[in-house]
Amino acid sequence: MSTLEIKDLHVSIETESGPKEILKGVTLTINTGETHAIMGPNGSGKSTLASTIAGHPRYEVTSGSITLDGEDVLEMSVDERARAGLFLAMQYPVEIPGVTMTNFLRTAKTAIDGEAPSLRHWTKDVKAAMEDLKIDPAFAARNVNEGFSGGEKKRVEILQLELFKPKFAVLDETDSGLDVDALRVVSDGVNRAQDTGTMGTLLITHYTRILQYIKPQFVHVFVDGRVAESGGAELADRLEAEGYERYEAAAAGA
Repeated sequence: MSTLEIKDLHVSIETESGPKEILKGVTLTINTGETHAIMGPNGSGKSTLASTIAGHPRYEVTSGSITLDGEDVLEMSVDERARAGLFLAMQYPVEIPGVTMTNFLRTAKTAIDGEAPSLRHWTKDVKAAMEDLKIDPAFAARNVNEGFSGGEKKRVEILQLELFKPKFAVLDETDSGLDVDALRVVSDGVNRAQDTGTMGTLLITHYTRILQYIKPQFVHVFVDGRVAESGGAELADRLEAEGYERYEAAAAGA
């Protein structure tokens, strides 16, 4: 079992008026085999947490720690974090003109594992994963995300997840922009990876819709850069019924 541990994490960004603190003491522990959902209103710091775990240079950690099996993640470069087993499915996947899906996937897999996968087995694995995610085989020859719809980009993110086999996947609003059919396909891909028992998932979302397909054991409410409450899956149902108003009122009065 692997453990991703976040302790009293404070993160700021630079603005025109100076540094602004976004995360104000976040503490979370995620083990492989677990699914944690983070829910909260816009601007609460959910995506900042995802980007900080991945190593985005815009976000400055002012105090606290992130460790993976005791190793200091904050001392790792972005590529070192990927090789250590961290994966981020981005909220807005970027287009990479001039780089085909085929080249990108195999190059990334080689960089993560430290050796190139067997071409025969790799081709078979890519084909099977694309079929499972209902991705047109012709996409393998297209440039990464170039001209893809929002749903197609999200399927490609989960394709990477299934092929790269990380220890921990951070899914930043993977459900945004998906219709019902695409949401089911993407969720099935996440569940396949999670069902191996060798991956932990941190699922960031606004809504409970995706939680009908990806069942979390733990739900955390994010408000004003902090975890306001944690609980089981039933907490998500309560949020759906009641919203975040009482948490925001409590944060404003703090």
